[in-house]
Amino acid sequence: MTTTLITNISSLVTNDPAQGDGTPLGLVENAAVVLDGDTIAWVGPAAKAPSADESHDAGGRAAIPGFVDSHSHLVFAGDRTQEFNARMSGRTYSAGGIRTTVAATRAATDAELEANVVHYLAEALRQGTTTFETKSGYGLTTEDESRALRIAAAHTDEVTYLGAHIVSPDYAEDPAAYVELVTGEMLDACAPHARWIDVFCEKGAFDGDQARAILTAGRAKGLHPRIHANQLTYGPGVQLAVELDAASADHCTHLTDEDVDALANSSTVATLLPGAEFSTRAQWPNARRLLDAGATVALSTDCNPGSSFTSSVPFCIALAVRDMGMTPDEAIWSATAGGAAALRRTDVGTLREGARADLSLLNAPSHVHLAYRPGVPLVSAVWQRGVLR
Repeated sequence: MTTTLITNISSLVTNDPAQGDGTPLGLVENAAVVLDGDTIAWVGPAAKAPSADESHDAGGRAAIPGFVDSHSHLVFAGDRTQEFNARMSGRTYSAGGIRTTVAATRAATDAELEANVVHYLAEALRQGTTTFETKSGYGLTTEDESRALRIAAAHTDEVTYLGAHIVSPDYAEDPAAYVELVTGEMLDACAPHARWIDVFCEKGAFDGDQARAILTAGRAKGLHPRIHANQLTYGPGVQLAVELDAASADHCTHLTDEDVDALANSSTVATLLPGAEFSTRAQWPNARRLLDAGATVALSTDCNPGSSFTSSVPFCIALAVRDMGMTPDEAIWSATAGGAAALRRTDVGTLREGARADLSLLNAPSHVHLAYRPGVPLVSAVWQRGVLR
């Protein structure tokens, strides 16, 4: 196995409090990292670095763990430019726009859908994302949901069954029958290809009782829950997430004090998706409130063609710092270690011995520049599983 020494790192975010300055970021100045195949073999001050087979001079750049994007919707076809244009001209966002993408996705071939996934993954990788979750949810038939998951599973282990994105247009007059399909035949076909089950618990999608039935059925098939919760209105989603030990409650825009307390006293991660608020001109989630209460927070893109068509975690970091009350340190942690927590992973989102060798170099002396220089393509090199991409 070939070892690689990456040295002359100005500032290294490890997310290991045992390293460096002892903060949650475990910041090491004048640092180096040794990769052994696809894992991290050593981290610490450059002056103490062991020798390796090969070396890479970081040139005084900062280094960070690869971003962990724990919420995306990449298996889709079509475009919703007209909807976005209308929304930016004054129309409000609702869950119903998903139907446009459903029609386009059903009409697409497997090759077209896979090409889209590959395209957006490459786009995200260039911006430092090395681990991602993605969902079905734009087919809403047994055949289309299962093929979406098969396509996704060829590219990531973090695959989520979201047959309960909205009630299928085919069942508009009989939502109960659609819930029966999602928890029955469709679940049977989809469970072998997924790790997670998700539901959009929201007015215009699924209520609390329907969401509980869907997530419980998925759990019985070996899928672990996550949930779209409290995005557009106050609702039961967050409380349901905690009740069912969901890995994450995603969006978390409209929270009561009881919701915040429930998240803070559970293992459920509050995953915030500022791209959605940016693209819909909606109220920003209050990250400061969650963090001050002690909740674990993740930041992700929610990349999808309707409400958050961005694959850029750096962009979401800048939004979170500017508009959601996060510090730059909190935002980078949430986009790396926080995303890993939302996927219940300990091997990614950190740079410590034994972790997966996923890291990025920034054309900047510090991770703070991700928020300080919004919109600038700062990621200059990415290692994924020890391979320089």
